Amino acid sequence: MSLQADRSSYDVVVVGGGHNGLTAAAYLAHAGLSVLVLERQDHVGGAAVSAEAFPGTGARLSRYSYLVSLLPQQVIDDLGLSITLRRRRFASYTPRPGTDTGLLVDNQDAAATNASFAAIGAAEDTAGFTEFYGRTAQLAAALWPTVTGPLPRRAQARALLGDDRTWDAYIERPLGEVIESSVRDDLVRGVVLTDGLISTFAEAHQRDLQQNICFLYHVIGGGTGAWDVPVGGMGEVSGALERAAREAGATIQVGATVRSIDGDGQVAYDDAAGSHQVHGNHVLCGAAPGVLADLMGDTADRPAAEGSQVKVNLLLSRLPRLREQGVDPAAAFGGTFHINELYSQLESAYATAKSGRVPDPMPAEIYCHSLTDPTILSPELRASGAHTLTVFSLQTPHRLIDPARHDEQRSKLERSVLDSLSSVLAEPVEDVIMRTSEGHLCIETKTTLDLERDISMPGGNIFHGPLAWPFAEDDEPLETPAQRWGVATSYDRVLLCGAGSHRGGGVSGLGGYHAAQAVLESVRP
Repeated sequence: MSLQADRSSYDVVVVGGGHNGLTAAAYLAHAGLSVLVLERQDHVGGAAVSAEAFPGTGARLSRYSYLVSLLPQQVIDDLGLSITLRRRRFASYTPRPGTDTGLLVDNQDAAATNASFAAIGAAEDTAGFTEFYGRTAQLAAALWPTVTGPLPRRAQARALLGDDRTWDAYIERPLGEVIESSVRDDLVRGVVLTDGLISTFAEAHQRDLQQNICFLYHVIGGGTGAWDVPVGGMGEVSGALERAAREAGATIQVGATVRSIDGDGQVAYDDAAGSHQVHGNHVLCGAAPGVLADLMGDTADRPAAEGSQVKVNLLLSRLPRLREQGVDPAAAFGGTFHINELYSQLESAYATAKSGRVPDPMPAEIYCHSLTDPTILSPELRASGAHTLTVFSLQTPHRLIDPARHDEQRSKLERSVLDSLSSVLAEPVEDVIMRTSEGHLCIETKTTLDLERDISMPGGNIFHGPLAWPFAEDDEPLETPAQRWGVATSYDRVLLCGAGSHRGGGVSGLGGYHAAQAVLESVRP
């Protein structure tokens, strides 16, 4: 099954050492194939890394990606990954802008959640909210088990669900329709819509249904839709995958910049020692389809990609005070903290950004890793009451960035995020942001252009391009292993293995898993 691994020829060359590339390498090396991973940066992990963003403070943050939902337990078990994913008690807290009230959704206390609905004047939405997510649970139960197999067709997926009313509402019709028919309150509708807008520039009634696809991936993970905190930070996930790949026998080379790939499996790359050529019976690309097109010289067919977020990492001396005095900040920040994300605000922000202006106020959401997993902080920081916050804006598309004015625009976007957060607190967030030993505020802001430049994500799109449904269309060709697993390109030897594959978005390992299965299927007698 395998060739003798050497410096010029491998069974599989994996371009990109992100978590998907490492997943593919681990599976393929474990199956006995010779595998070479080429990574441009001086470390592997891609967007799934941890770093001391504020040197000398003792806090290691998940710098780009931050939560895990779509990583199948099968991948963890198959590869023997030593990682811990911790469940958050609270789903979300959403202050009503301009008031001292908010909605706290407690996963462990339905009575408390119902009381919170009543406190914001939305008691009549309690039943609709519960039914809405009961139906997404049906979708998760039907569709999640399919992600570790070849792509089902649309008709097969619909039959697995066995509920045409729910299928039509969530899959065939714009998400805004089922939201508006399920709940009436502006705040409650906004809470629901946000999961359809993560790095996706869309409106509730958009006809291409990108908001529906994004929403679906956010509610099916693990069969529950729960988003878990990786203990030790996101770097623990990529670190475990790296160990699995190396222990299985894969060769991983960092500092290797790939210059070109051809359809025969020839890969040209540069490293500190010079220029090299290596051949792979298969080449798996963990980079975005647009990057692969450039490497293969297919720039005329370069897929469009546009992210829609600003990410701000903060280190705080303590959690900020809330305007709602009856809610513990540890509960409010213990889940997803929604800022200025009323349904009407999200729709207005879309229109504003579409016209070329930054939304004001900036819709955004926060999670606090250190509440669920304090191990990312030094003992001294933990004892002092310090915490991290990650803020992720919505409706802020890449088109708003002018590369010639990037530093200025980053500062303005950062200011917009901080102002939006402060508007729903009882104190300015700057009052609790720690400073480095040099006196600088512990704030790190990443725009879509930063992601494009730092980790080669075109347009800063964390999904590498428009998301696809987790099934194939009924007339879609599924003749080859690569087509059946959703990793095909125009070249038989070259497969996608990253977030741009058919079901590869998010920190899931699925792009790498699917590519590995396609290769193994093609080489087996």
